[in-house]
Amino acid sequence: MSAGEGAGTEYKTVRGRDFPTLRQFTVFLENRVGQLLEVVRRFESSQVRIVALSLNEATECAFVRFLLSHPDDGREILERAGLAMIESDLIGLQLPPGSQPLLQVCTALLQAEINIVQAYPLMMRPNSLPAVALMVDNTDLALETLANKGFTMLSEADLLSAD
Repeated sequence: MSAGEGAGTEYKTVRGRDFPTLRQFTVFLENRVGQLLEVVRRFESSQVRIVALSLNEATECAFVRFLLSHPDDGREILERAGLAMIESDLIGLQLPPGSQPLLQVCTALLQAEINIVQAYPLMMRPNSLPAVALMVDNTDLALETLANKGFTMLSEADLLSAD
């Protein structure tokens, strides 16, 4: 019997579970007027909502980063449009109460020697609290560190409340 044959093991992936990361889609666009509008309009007649957006512009191209309320449907829409894109995992994090919530987050990650690569706010407020999306250089360790410090991570299910 070969490995796995007849073992009855059900294969599961991270997607489709309440895994505490968010999928970011980075779309590469030509740097000309109207390109962002064309992409945003593609979600118009769907249930997909943009819940976070970051734009980095260069001379010849622009990088648009999206977090979407329905990432599987959003990926399909972007793929059908023939757009060049990359999918990445980010940490969604509710900001703790207090006057300096980012200080608390940065301190916790620094203590674990974790670098923040990208950060931007969510345009919606899951559970009526401010939230950010973070790309870090060690996602698993960051999730563990932040959870141990009592921070609340967001999953893709939390983004559905943007509807």
